Amino acid sequence: MRILSGVKPTGRPHIGNYFGAIQQFVDLQNRSEGYYFIADLHALDGIRDAERLHQLSYDVTLDYLAFGLDPEKATIFKQSDVPEVSELQWILGSVTPMGLLQRGHAYKDAQAKDKQIDFGLFAYPVLMAADILLYRPDGVPVGKDQTQHIEFTRDIATKFNQTYCPDFDPQTEEGGVLKLPEGVFLEETAVVPGIDGQKMSKSYGNAIEPFVEDKPLKKTIMKIVTDSTPLEDPKDPDTCNVYALLKLFLDENEQADVREQYRAGGVGYGHFKTLLLDHVHTLFDPMRERRRQLENDPHEVEKILARGAEQARATASEVLGDVKRACGVY
Repeated sequence: MRILSGVKPTGRPHIGNYFGAIQQFVDLQNRSEGYYFIADLHALDGIRDAERLHQLSYDVTLDYLAFGLDPEKATIFKQSDVPEVSELQWILGSVTPMGLLQRGHAYKDAQAKDKQIDFGLFAYPVLMAADILLYRPDGVPVGKDQTQHIEFTRDIATKFNQTYCPDFDPQTEEGGVLKLPEGVFLEETAVVPGIDGQKMSKSYGNAIEPFVEDKPLKKTIMKIVTDSTPLEDPKDPDTCNVYALLKLFLDENEQADVREQYRAGGVGYGHFKTLLLDHVHTLFDPMRERRRQLENDPHEVEKILARGAEQARATASEVLGDVKRACGVY
C-alpha cells in the first residue's frame, strides 16, 4: 500500500501535529510505502520572503526526521524538487471546471473575509490534486475536515480520465491513466486542544511546540487555561484542558490513576501541568536530541532530500509520461 502526505512549511510543528498525524505516519511507514513531502510550492501563496521559506522548508525536514520518519523506509522530499508536479498541475487545470474551484473552502473563506485572492489561492486544489495523482497512492491520510481535498482530487482525475481515456469506466474506476485516491481518515486524536482549549493551531498562537528550548516550553505549559477550583476541592478531568493533553501521553491504567487524583482533591492544577511537562520531556527529548544532531549535519539532510527527490521523480516521470501520451503532448 502506497501512502502520500505533505506538510506546508508555514511554522514550527506542535504536539497536535504529532499526535494528530505524524505519529501515524511513522507507524504507517512500517506497514506501507510512504511518500512524504514538504509543500514549499503551496507556501508561496502566503510567504513572500525567499530566505524565510527556504529556512522553514529545511526546518520541517529536520522535524519530520526527528519525529521518526526514516529515509530508509519512506521517500522524503521537497515538492519543488519534483518539477513534474507543476507540469501536471497545468495539464489538470485544462480540464478542471471553474465551478469546482469556486467551491474550495480556502477560496470561499477568503471571499467571505474580503481578502485579496490570487491565482495561487484559487488554483490551490489543482496543485494539490497534482501532488496526489503524480504518485498513484492507495491512500492519503487526512483529517475529517480535509475530505474536500480528496473529493476534488477524485473529481479532477475522473474528468481527465473521461476526457482522454476511452476505456475509462467511472463506476469501476478502471481504464484511466490517473488512479483515483482514497482518503485514510486519521484517528480522533487529530483534534488536539491548545493551551486555551480551542483546537491547537499555529494560527491561534495556542500551540505547544516540542522543539523549543526548555524554558519557553515550560512557560507555555504553565499557561494552560484552567478554572478557579480551589486546590483542596475535587476537580473534573473531563472539563480540564490539562487532562485533555495529558491523556495523550498515558495508557489506560495511568489515565485511571490521574483521574482519581483529580476527583480526590487536595492537588492543584500546577501539579498536573508539571506532570504534563515531564511526559512531554520523556517522549520528545530523544527526538529533540536527534534534531540537534541533524541540525549539525546539514550535508546529511541535503543528501536525504536529494535521494528522496530522485526516488519521487522516478515515479512522477512515469505517471506524467502516461498523462502526456493520453492528452497528446508527448
